[in-house]
Amino acid sequence: MHRIIVCVKAVPEPKAAGELKIDPVTKSLPRLDIPLEINPLDRNALEVALLIKEQSAAHITVISMGPPSAGDVVKECLALGADTGILLSDPAFAGADAFATAYTLAKAIERLEPIDVVLCGTASSDGATEWVGPELSTFLNLPVVTMVREIVDPESQTWKVKADIENGYRLVQVELPALFTVTRDVNTPRTLSFSGIIKSRKKEITTWGLEDLSVSEELVGLKGSPTIVSDLAPLEGGRECEIITGTPEEKADILITKLAEAGVI
Repeated sequence: MHRIIVCVKAVPEPKAAGELKIDPVTKSLPRLDIPLEINPLDRNALEVALLIKEQSAAHITVISMGPPSAGDVVKECLALGADTGILLSDPAFAGADAFATAYTLAKAIERLEPIDVVLCGTASSDGATEWVGPELSTFLNLPVVTMVREIVDPESQTWKVKADIENGYRLVQVELPALFTVTRDVNTPRTLSFSGIIKSRKKEITTWGLEDLSVSEELVGLKGSPTIVSDLAPLEGGRECEIITGTPEEKADILITKLAEAGVI
């Protein structure tokens, strides 16, 4: 049976973009009062695990780090089919960059060992660094394959996957345990079902804080983040519009010329 960990981030809902505010002191994004949803690419990662579970025996544990409200995201993952949900929530974890996030997740996953597979979305919709997966693999001392677009053979203890590279893909064979980050091309995530919601009511979410992970407060959250945002400034931009006149043929010629001069074509 595959023991699968899926790392899921609770990100701000797009419709709440106008409510986002940066803390002027920490230069971080507070999430306490912002509506949250599952990071889109993490849905793909969860779907990989769910498909494996349907094809063969597997146990899926979802881990998320965030404020108490991120528990709703974990609940949704349980309703989609995950077996166990863990929320890492502690004021000490707030303000974490990719490095501190990966470290905290690693310390939680170490409590769950032995494991076979760790799955992550390639990037988050709010940070998009693509660093958490590779850094997490380093902390866990696991081989990592990033940008996975297809799981070719997940049946044995040696997986074959296709992973994106520029102008193509690479076919990789890796022995488990291992970590994989996935792209949106790997599958189409399922939607919630009524039966899944009912079944999830019997599943409980475990919440772990700083003491549960037995780590120093200096190594997590804002204190444990080596990334420093020194300054923030609004981006001023605008667009210029030019009306092209003439016959349809003349307009086409002018447009093609301008696009060529701009290097677009």
